[in-house]
Amino acid sequence: MEKKNIDWANLSFGYIPTEQRYVTNFKGGAWDEGGLTSDNTVVISECAGVLQYAQTCFEGLKAYTTEDGSIVCFRPDLNASRLDDSCKRLEMPTLPEGRFLEAIDEVVKANAAYVPPFGSGASLYIRPYMFGSSAVIGVKPAEEFQFRVFCTPVGPYFKGGVKPLTIKVSDFDRAAPNGTGHIKAGLNYAMSLHAIVTAHDEGFDENMYLDAATRTKVEETGGANFIFVTKDGKVVTPKSDTILPSITRRSLMYVAKEYLGLEVEERDVYLSELKDFAECGLCGTAAVISPVGRVYDHGTMIEFPSGMEAMGPITQKLYDTLTGIQMGRIEAPEGWIRKIL
Repeated sequence: MEKKNIDWANLSFGYIPTEQRYVTNFKGGAWDEGGLTSDNTVVISECAGVLQYAQTCFEGLKAYTTEDGSIVCFRPDLNASRLDDSCKRLEMPTLPEGRFLEAIDEVVKANAAYVPPFGSGASLYIRPYMFGSSAVIGVKPAEEFQFRVFCTPVGPYFKGGVKPLTIKVSDFDRAAPNGTGHIKAGLNYAMSLHAIVTAHDEGFDENMYLDAATRTKVEETGGANFIFVTKDGKVVTPKSDTILPSITRRSLMYVAKEYLGLEVEERDVYLSELKDFAECGLCGTAAVISPVGRVYDHGTMIEFPSGMEAMGPITQKLYDTLTGIQMGRIEAPEGWIRKIL
């Protein structure tokens, strides 16, 4: 198969339309058969539930070319499960069993020429999403829905190498107790836009959100979970019912314990203990791990011993091991890699 004539090495993390995407509609209490389309536009009522009351959720995952030339996805079954959880919380219908993975397979196969070659540092980003498509004027769930999957080739999230970030403790709350912080709802990201623009305007790369109830415990950023490393080498991640269950974070914790032999712990992480950690990172699909060098807390700058020049040593080992698994250089745990081509 001949690849598209794309400058893979200089791709940004942005949207490039590809040739096919998947669409299926829910109407009359059932999903249709669904299938691929070349049409990259969405036509819905001006009164659609998604436009009036933000009834929408999404996922994000990647397809890679591995060292042996295969095209694979990383743990897409967990994306399928998380989408189900989001749909249930937002009063949206879940997909038929197996439909999510079938849609991913079809989209990747149809756009295989857009999957970057091994070693390019690029990947095929896949965006599944669902939204209320029928007209809704009263505050209630839509009756009709559309599920779509598109993909786009993307370059590394950080061009020119990964440099530690400087983040700030946000004055905004990301998620309320018993709210929607644990699902991947579009509305969660809409409310974070002002906060991230504010942080950028103040010279920071990201926000550190605290729990809304007590504002004493670390939760996550607008789009990534935190991991910390203690000075004696333990990998710690915050535990909370309002944190999105990151697939990357769960995978990193497994890698830390089973591949690197490190002690791991999921627990409450208090803002007051940040000064005691040796390393800090943000983990998610886009960048895998983004190291954090400093946290600004209302006049106090906390700098981690790992510094502002590179990832800390344990964070680097976690990154290298997980990306090695994704790219086929390191044997993966059973079920983690879904081969598509």
